[in-house]
Amino acid sequence: MSEPVTASVSALGGFRADGLARIEEGPLQGMIALKGDLADAKLRNAATGVTGIDLPGELEGTIEGDRGLAWMAPDELLLFLPYAEVPRTIETLGRALKARHATVADMSDARAVFRLYGTGGREVLARLTPADMAPGAFRPGGFRRTRLAQVPAAIWCESNDRFGVICFRSVAVYVRDLLAAATAAPSADYFGRGG
Repeated sequence: MSEPVTASVSALGGFRADGLARIEEGPLQGMIALKGDLADAKLRNAATGVTGIDLPGELEGTIEGDRGLAWMAPDELLLFLPYAEVPRTIETLGRALKARHATVADMSDARAVFRLYGTGGREVLARLTPADMAPGAFRPGGFRRTRLAQVPAAIWCESNDRFGVICFRSVAVYVRDLLAAATAAPSADYFGRGG
């Protein structure tokens, strides 16, 4: 009988590229999809209670270190937490939502995370997604489900020089290559100097 795996590794083993922006594969990130009636105070309180983050508005998310809470759809939130806390948190959510119609799913090992640093990160993303990356349209706290070239992804803006990307782990190499190519190309100054 095989032993369970007790430690996982990131999808790409710590990828990094420098250019228009610095791109880094993030470390293992705990992620839980929580689906249900977002008007239900019990569900909202469970989500904010386990993450310590205020409930986001539509198309918003707050990610602080390895904790966060993001709006994914009218009936879905994505919870970010330390990877090791996922099993205990799922149990906590299950108890809190026992009498509710809700789905709690561990997405941690199904996803890869990338971080973009530098003001050029906005331009790197604009080269790859149809979502509007203009500073007035994608502000700090913004969170979007979209695609990068041909694959689904979610992106967020922490600040004007810090962005994040989540994709399926199965397409992590493809997304890595997209990001590396987009950051290697010279700036087209899409958003004006420094934007």
